Amino acid sequence: MQGPRPALGAEVRPDGGSVPGMQVFAVPCLRDNYAYLIVGASGSEALVVDPSEALPVVAALSEHGLTLKGILNTHHHVDHVGGNAELVQQFGPMPVYAYMSDKGRIPEQTHFLQDGETFTELGLEFRVLHIPGHTLGAIAYVCEGCAFTGDTLFAAGCGRMFEGTAEMMDRSLNERLAELPDETLIYCGHEYTAKNLEFALSVEPNNPDVAREIERVAALRREGKPTVPSNFGRERLTNPFLRCNRPAIIAAMQKREPGVQDRAAVFGLLRAAKDVF
Repeated sequence: MQGPRPALGAEVRPDGGSVPGMQVFAVPCLRDNYAYLIVGASGSEALVVDPSEALPVVAALSEHGLTLKGILNTHHHVDHVGGNAELVQQFGPMPVYAYMSDKGRIPEQTHFLQDGETFTELGLEFRVLHIPGHTLGAIAYVCEGCAFTGDTLFAAGCGRMFEGTAEMMDRSLNERLAELPDETLIYCGHEYTAKNLEFALSVEPNNPDVAREIERVAALRREGKPTVPSNFGRERLTNPFLRCNRPAIIAAMQKREPGVQDRAAVFGLLRAAKDVF
């Protein structure tokens, strides 16, 4: 159990951290998923990221007086695309963005994105990062200092490697996403942060940043607040999957495979350890 669900449509930009012309609202879905409403400069129109189900998204749109104008999918898993068809049916034809290799796997997809591509919706420019590993077609959307990372990068963790390899996932996190500035806000697909931090402490027990983050996250969950967004600076300090070149992480994985040093190999062992944690 991850604690109480946050309130419907909770604003998750940090206090005082809103970008002029852009707001982001978290929409809890299913058991522990997040969809996100991205509101453009008009204040009356929104995009939704990864609507796993339609009903909570429709309720959040109504709560905030918003009209849905598009869907951004990070990957094809049903808990991220399950609401697409119903939303298109209710709100009418709209752009549905996803990676080009997910053609035929994402309901209602209209735009087939490539790595590095940019596009504009609601006056906001989005940049696409192809970050395979969790799935082969996983992407992140980067906009106005925010990154919507789906199930590739979580707060204090990363997704399972269902279709990709450790080499792919390591590169996606430690090369592609790691290029983002420390202040980049990370909006991920699930409320897994508390459990992820337990694992982080198990492999790096002397990391004071992890200990402090456990306390901060526990306080948020007691208040029913989401633990998103994180930011990349915090993730560099607390997320073991972004710390695979650190001596403590390497030493922990060498207990599983003596002599291992290669970053991708360490990453693979770390993900295997998390799978059974």
